[in-house]
Amino acid sequence: MSIGAHLVELRKRLMIAALALVVGMVVAFIITDPIIHLITEPIREIAARRGDDFSALNFTSVTSAFDLRMRIAFSIGIFLSAPIWLWQIWAFIMPGLTRKEIRYTVGFVASAVPLFFVGCWVGLLIVPHVIELMWGFTPEGGVNFYNAVDYYDFVFKLLIVVGVSFVLPVFLVALNVAGVMSGRAILKGWRVAILIAVIFSALATPAADVVSMLMLAGILIVLFFAAAGLSLLFDRRKARRVAAEMAPGPIA
Repeated sequence: MSIGAHLVELRKRLMIAALALVVGMVVAFIITDPIIHLITEPIREIAARRGDDFSALNFTSVTSAFDLRMRIAFSIGIFLSAPIWLWQIWAFIMPGLTRKEIRYTVGFVASAVPLFFVGCWVGLLIVPHVIELMWGFTPEGGVNFYNAVDYYDFVFKLLIVVGVSFVLPVFLVALNVAGVMSGRAILKGWRVAILIAVIFSALATPAADVVSMLMLAGILIVLFFAAAGLSLLFDRRKARRVAAEMAPGPIA
């Protein structure tokens, strides 16, 4: 294809992806009420524990409520339309890939996407503990009026961070497949990986909730060792294939 034909194809793919995003945002906008109710549950629990009305989601401007709904609609719309825009990206780059690269890419996406959503779900379980921990620093007589936009940004960023942390082992396997890191080199860093997992879990969960911290750290450590084991398996297969190619043929 010529450069012009590639640009036309790219425009077509982008338009389809954008249309899917708009549809996803419309659907997400309709369900913003239950989403807001879900992420603000920790605030209601704090208000009930205090026995007053000095802990609430606060809208500081005329348009802040609409702004919050649009932010939620955009974020959820991206997730809802992900199958379509991911396919458009894939359909655009697939003709330039070899069969082996296609197989690796499919495996990477098939592993990364579910792990990311599982990570977001775990992050959603952590959010109430983090908010409760931060509330504990409020001095006597203080109030907790949470700015709606800032509160949502905090929750959304926490979900993204935890979700991405679950995908990192897949990147380690991708680096191994690309020949950047060997499985032995990945496994050699197990002490550092455990330390990082524990520190991250300690920061993401309240100090008093040791069970949640150990569960999150345990999941991250298991994912790391699974990535290291898979990389070692790939290295062994690669070594066997190279040995077979280097073996002398039968003497005529």
